[in-house]
Amino acid sequence: MVKRKTVAIIGGGVSGLAAAKAFSERGHHVTGFERTHDFGGVWEPSRSYPDVQTQSPKDLYCFTDHPMPDDYPEWPKGPQVHAYLASYAEKHGLHQLFRLNTTVKSMQPRRPGWTLTLEAEGREWTEAFDFVVVATGQFSDKNVITHPGQESFEAAGGRVLHSSEYTDPAMIEGKRVVVLGGSKSATDIAVNAASGGAASVDWVYLEPVWRVPYFVAGINFKRLLYMRAQEQQFNAWGKTALQRAIAALLKPLVWVNFRGLEALLKAQLGLKKFGLVPKVPIEKEVSCSVPIVTPGLFEALKAGTIRNHQGTFAHYDGMTVHLTGGARLEVDVAILAVGWKLGVPYLPQEFQDKLIEPDGQYRTYRLAVNPDLPDMGFVGFNSSFCTVLSAEMIANWLVRYADGQLARQPSAAEMEANIEMMLDWRRRERPAAQVYGGLCSAPFHFKHFDELLADMGARKRKRSNPLAEQFSYPDYRAYGAFLASCPQYRAE
Repeated sequence: MVKRKTVAIIGGGVSGLAAAKAFSERGHHVTGFERTHDFGGVWEPSRSYPDVQTQSPKDLYCFTDHPMPDDYPEWPKGPQVHAYLASYAEKHGLHQLFRLNTTVKSMQPRRPGWTLTLEAEGREWTEAFDFVVVATGQFSDKNVITHPGQESFEAAGGRVLHSSEYTDPAMIEGKRVVVLGGSKSATDIAVNAASGGAASVDWVYLEPVWRVPYFVAGINFKRLLYMRAQEQQFNAWGKTALQRAIAALLKPLVWVNFRGLEALLKAQLGLKKFGLVPKVPIEKEVSCSVPIVTPGLFEALKAGTIRNHQGTFAHYDGMTVHLTGGARLEVDVAILAVGWKLGVPYLPQEFQDKLIEPDGQYRTYRLAVNPDLPDMGFVGFNSSFCTVLSAEMIANWLVRYADGQLARQPSAAEMEANIEMMLDWRRRERPAAQVYGGLCSAPFHFKHFDELLADMGARKRKRSNPLAEQFSYPDYRAYGAFLASCPQYRAE
């Protein structure tokens, strides 16, 4: 039998829950650490802004053995996702594995494993583990930025919030609001503020980006964009000479397809009217950072209840925000939807230097492990458009890797070669893949999952219906069957 390990899991969100289940059901002694008072990560209510909802449809945002309730809408709201995650934890007895309100301060290597320094209720102590899973994902530590004059703005009565701190529409009732950022969280908050009693709402963003509506020409976008046939039109890594030759032959058709999609989005959303036509072709921009259109955004722009401005904050002057484009906005509340910081701050600097390139790209094999960081791995760093399934897939891969039970157990040299190949591909062939430290698997979900399943020795990796496999979105039930087809653990 595989030797039972003591395993620490850092983070109690989607990824932490997936990791806890994968490792505990394989017999390992799991201890999870969540720094807040509850599970859920970004879906924990105190970290969620009003009316937050998923970007992915509910059948693309669930675990393989735990579908979302039938009465949930197609795109569940934040409280529903939080309740769903709680029900998953309850189903698999994961609550008892975690210590809440406990922070990981630092970690130091031992042989084997790591020693963690922990903090809770004002005291610190250390605990040793054979393996550590970092499951804090992409959205753990908020990115805090300041602009010149902010202190005087706040002294005059102004308020500056990170998007995660906007939790109640009462914060902006009767206020002049400016929202900075081009993400879906920025437009969600702008729409919420415009309909929630703000005196005025201005939305400021650096550059227009392609946005995909929930329905494209009346069709749920999952039926158009989440399929192998579409994925294969992008410039994926590791193509053979034959695949490159075929791609060259089909390039004109692919070009026509993407220009048609752009024309459809421009017409449906009225992008030109609002100065929101992106400069970059859509096929070069698609990654985890492509937002879904917030319902009501373009209606509010048309009605003038949201005013959009390209640029960023230059400086504050009293209660006025000066923009780089020259505009001046009278503001009471500035909400900065400027994202999150990706990192592992508790990891010693010498190991961070081995993990992160000078340009911010992460050196990871399968977006999960680094050969220079033994006895640890990452779950949830493989950011995608189907977050829950991605976390579950990588968690199942990682436990097998940790136990030496992959059908294709890679050597350190093989991992290094693959890491270098992926770094070169991201830098030379697909710059859009460099977002989130190069840890984004979109739009290559199928290819990423194919590699993981092959490594795990899955006997079944595709649906029996070739049309469904080529032209339908990733199905959680199918991937549950694929995982079940992986070999049982070998006796040792």
